[in-house]
Amino acid sequence: MISARSSDRIARFILWTSGFSVLAILFLIVGYILRDGLRMISFEFLFESPYWYRDPVWGLRLGGGIFSTIVSSLWLVAIGLAVATPVGVGGAIYLAEYTSDSFIARAIRLGVEFLAGVPSIVMGLFGSAVFVIFFGLGMSVLAGGLTVACVNLPIIIRSTEESIRAVPYTYREGSLALGATKWQTISGVVLKSAAPGILTGVILGMGRIIGETAAIMLTVGTAINLPLTLFDGGRPMSFHLYVMAIEAISLEMTFGIASVLIIITLILSLSIRGVASYYTKSSR
Repeated sequence: MISARSSDRIARFILWTSGFSVLAILFLIVGYILRDGLRMISFEFLFESPYWYRDPVWGLRLGGGIFSTIVSSLWLVAIGLAVATPVGVGGAIYLAEYTSDSFIARAIRLGVEFLAGVPSIVMGLFGSAVFVIFFGLGMSVLAGGLTVACVNLPIIIRSTEESIRAVPYTYREGSLALGATKWQTISGVVLKSAAPGILTGVILGMGRIIGETAAIMLTVGTAINLPLTLFDGGRPMSFHLYVMAIEAISLEMTFGIASVLIIITLILSLSIRGVASYYTKSSR
């Protein structure tokens, strides 16, 4: 018979081990990629667009840098978050504050859960049929951004709703008791308190956009040109990485692209968390 103190120690050991295992796996993956990829990063690699050239032995090969792919990925992140964030936050506010456990609320939550389970290639087919063909946007970063916005809606809705529900109800009662309207209470009290959780969902959505491949392949296209407008096609870094890896064009360049992806994701995540921390401190 294990005593209560022994079981507590065993549980603490298992939890600590699990936590450090997650960190170890993370550092192992990131360290392995950065070890081989950082040596490829240079000014020419970052600010030169890719181009095709004919190798006398291997035939048509892809060389150059990744500047146009970086721009394509940033276009997707900007469009996807600009569309998915207000729609997702608005839907979460409605579910958490304006409706009870009604049939409509259950139907919306079921739709969100179903949308979260749809494979990205299916979302790519949807985006190709609706945004590319039906709305006539063609293979463009706008069509790809709208598609990844649909992919990220469940992430933002679920994280925002849980963050709003985690705000103590006494905050709402105090605001309403002081004469504030329901919307003033939500916008001035609830959303400010739930801001860190909401921005966490935005960060997860941003990571999903940067790493998306199947959906953007059918909506953005595979062109290596530099997208200057919303209606230009392009090739995001994730798909460029896939092409370089699957065709074994350059293993060194593949690790370089992966390293840039990790660094950009880290910079954007830290920037959003910094804004969230500053916003939370100033509001308090």
